[in-house]
Parts: sequence; structure tokens; C-alpha cells
Amino acid sequence: MTDPISQFITQLKNASVAHKEEIVFPYSKLVFAVAALLKEGGWVADVTRRGKKQTKTIEVKIAYVDGGPRIQGVSRVSKPSRRIYKRSALLYPLRSGFGRYVLSTTNGILFGEDARKARVGGEVLFKIW
Repeated sequence: MTDPISQFITQLKNASVAHKEEIVFPYSKLVFAVAALLKEGGWVADVTRRGKKQTKTIEVKIAYVDGGPRIQGVSRVSKPSRRIYKRSALLYPLRSGFGRYVLSTTNGILFGEDARKARVGGEVLFKIW
């Protein structure tokens, strides 16, 4: 797996469109931090770690609102072939406030609004709406 973030958001988007209840993904610290942030923001219902050492996985329960998926779309911004970084001053609201940027900063994985309040920039991993 060369880009676990892209794989994760693609699997998350496809599962929500197919009305799946949950997805299981191989564990990594970065993916777990992103999943925990999405849970905090209400984009996913629950995140749990399962297994030990080599067989560690992440189980993510998809959030639904009024019978439809909470996640309408996800788009990867920074990728291995081209990294995209933004200063805190350039983190404007996404989709009139209905979407969010997810950034990797020196303070950890943060939403764009939180990074702007903390006045830290970083690598823009993806945007979700």
C-alpha cells in the first residue's frame, strides 16, 4: 500500500455510497489519527482498533443522517507525487462552511478551522464534505 490515506478515504467514500455499515482497514498511526478526527467531527459514527501486532486493524462505522450517508464527497489534495502545504491564513471555509480540510500539522492531524485558530499551517491531506 503506497498511499494509505488515499486508500482509506476511497474505501470510506465507496462504503458510504453502498450503504455499508462499517469498513475494516489495516492499522497505521496516521490512518487511525485521521479516523479519530473524522469521528470527532461527526463524519463517522465510531472508530475502534482490533487485533495485535501484525494483524492490527481499524474498524470504522459509517455515519448516516436521515437514511443517507453523512459523507457526500471526499477529495485527496496532497498526494505522494505532489505535496500541497497551506499557511493558516489561507485556510478558508470549504463549500460555504459545509466541508472541511484535514491537515497534518506540527500539532497533529487537525481540521482546517482548528489549524486556523491555532495559527498553524501544514500539509493538506484531503477535503471532505
